[in-house]
Amino acid sequence: MKVRIGLGLGPMAESEDLTALVDRLEEAGVDSLWFSEQVTAPVVDPVVGLAHAASRTRRLKLGTGVSVLPGRHPVRVAKQLASLAWLAPRRILPVFGLQPAREAERAFFPVPAGRRGAVLDESLTLVRLLLGEPRVTFRGEFFSVEDASVGFRLERPLDLWLGGSAPAGLRRVGRLADGWLGSFLTPEEAHDAIQVIRDAATEAGRAVDEDHYGMSLPVALTAPDERLLATVAARRPGTDPRVLVPQGWDELRRVVSEHVAAGVSKFVVRPAAPPESWERFVAGFCAELLPLQTQG
Repeated sequence: MKVRIGLGLGPMAESEDLTALVDRLEEAGVDSLWFSEQVTAPVVDPVVGLAHAASRTRRLKLGTGVSVLPGRHPVRVAKQLASLAWLAPRRILPVFGLQPAREAERAFFPVPAGRRGAVLDESLTLVRLLLGEPRVTFRGEFFSVEDASVGFRLERPLDLWLGGSAPAGLRRVGRLADGWLGSFLTPEEAHDAIQVIRDAATEAGRAVDEDHYGMSLPVALTAPDERLLATVAARRPGTDPRVLVPQGWDELRRVVSEHVAAGVSKFVVRPAAPPESWERFVAGFCAELLPLQTQG
């Protein structure tokens, strides 16, 4: 497996310079930079962030970790992805999710009540068709298009990943997606999740690449943020949230190694709280984590 570790971009103060951070990651040889979807937080919109970073770099891969798909029209999503992939070939890594983590933001991505999962299935199917075919006619429950095109023909199809950890979401990865980015799971739970995905893929007559299992990991370099711990506790009732938030680089390296043993090979590491200095965080990231990547 090719172990790769990217940086997840969290909230930034107005005084901080995203352009300088992007340039620093490109210079340092960091594998990838990931933009999260948080509408009401001081976080750059994923599509805008990817476009900006793509214009500044030639090697750095760029991902969405994760972007909400239901509530967006698939043709517009496919057009944005095709444009990004044309601007930055082989460097765009889209990961989609079912809904925002923040309940208050779910109204910003409206879908028919009780149908969010079905909308995701149909949206992902249509996005894949639009990225792979010159013209698409599609009749679905939620979307219908006639002779639609996004204009660009990609030399290499984009891999479309999904997030999520619920059983239905994991089976969806196996049925429809090219990869999986999990979060807030122990290595043992990640191992079990990967098996669910593999079984669902086999049932669907397809396979998910062994290198396409990822995990998003927060790291607390000071005392863990109580708000984050509360969020984790709400998402994982009955689990000590501190188990899912590594404390310090040493603990994070141990957790990464255990996830690799469980079958995970792609990682998005993000600060558990806004760092005092992104420059110092990146310096620590490079020194502590880049040596864990494998050759090839």
